[in-house]
Amino acid sequence: MATARLDIRLDEDIKAKAEKASALLGLKSLTEYVVRLMDEDASQVIAEHEGITIENNAFDQFLEACDNAKAPNKALLEAANFAKTNGF
Repeated sequence: MATARLDIRLDEDIKAKAEKASALLGLKSLTEYVVRLMDEDASQVIAEHEGITIENNAFDQFLEACDNAKAPNKALLEAANFAKTNGF
């Protein structure tokens, strides 16, 4: 059961349009419509900002570079240790 509240003020025309869309979708309430839209949009925004999509050939090149990588040098090991120690 939802427990958080969100109070908003909006233009009368926007509210009327949202109520009509909610009814056309067969939803129980404007709240259900708004919650659904927020959930869908938030999921999309998060996915767009937390993930990347690359072409197959770029991924293949990345894998090839990983497979052919030499052992890390002292400076790289120190940088990795610094990052780990400092929470990066």
